[in-house]
Amino acid sequence: MPVVRDVDHGTARLLPDVDRERAWLLTVDGAPQSYVDLDEPTHLEFEYTRRIAHLLDACAPEGAPLDVLHLGGGALSLPRYVAATRPGSRQDVVEADRGLLALVAEHLPLPDGAGVAVHADDARAFVAAAPAESVDVLVADVFGGSRVPAHLTSVEFARAAERVLRPGGIYAGNLADGSPFAFLRSQLATFAAVFADVALVAEPAVLRGRRFGNVLLLASRRPFDAEATAALARRTAADAFPARVEHGAALARLTGDARPVRDDAAEPSPEPPGGSFSIG
Repeated sequence: MPVVRDVDHGTARLLPDVDRERAWLLTVDGAPQSYVDLDEPTHLEFEYTRRIAHLLDACAPEGAPLDVLHLGGGALSLPRYVAATRPGSRQDVVEADRGLLALVAEHLPLPDGAGVAVHADDARAFVAAAPAESVDVLVADVFGGSRVPAHLTSVEFARAAERVLRPGGIYAGNLADGSPFAFLRSQLATFAAVFADVALVAEPAVLRGRRFGNVLLLASRRPFDAEATAALARRTAADAFPARVEHGAALARLTGDARPVRDDAAEPSPEPPGGSFSIG
């Protein structure tokens, strides 16, 4: 049966998947947040989570443990994936909504020995207090409703994220935008002002401006390895929901004359048109 509960930032619903015995969709105020199959944690339903998983698969040798910091918890889909595919990984998850954390812990508990520590905290505050050079991958998937909060879109935040990454570390931020990509372009400029290299992964229809959608922004403290980038491009292109990796000159053309955003001018990502990410 569905589970409905008021949490700190809205009304959460856990909706069972009729096709998978112990799989659940989590929504908050109608916006999909996570999909979890308790019996098969490597099954990822959302397109953008699959793309982050492709990055996690390509950024280190198969099965090697990673230290991962997840900003935004939801139902912990990606931490479960990393725990299953890279045993021995150390993961921290930061989620500001304590009510949501309690709901997930009650109905979708993590398996014993998952190596995942969950923290009820503000994402930026946690990053600011985290030890320098302490993680291999930082995944930022924080949405207030259907918008990325403003305080996670600035140069100051990018600097804080860069500080906690190890020299070969990668930042992966889930964004949402549509043509003419004013927000996305500003984010590319912002992270390019701090990191040595940036790239993005998105569905071709989104990049062509045909629809509003998720875009995965990648940033690295070092120039991206050509072999690893090619491996990521192959994985995303071969996915059931094909996507494209943009890097180098093509990305520079997309960024254009956009300027980095600082705290005093930061704004949240745009409101999705027509409830693009809502259901029910």
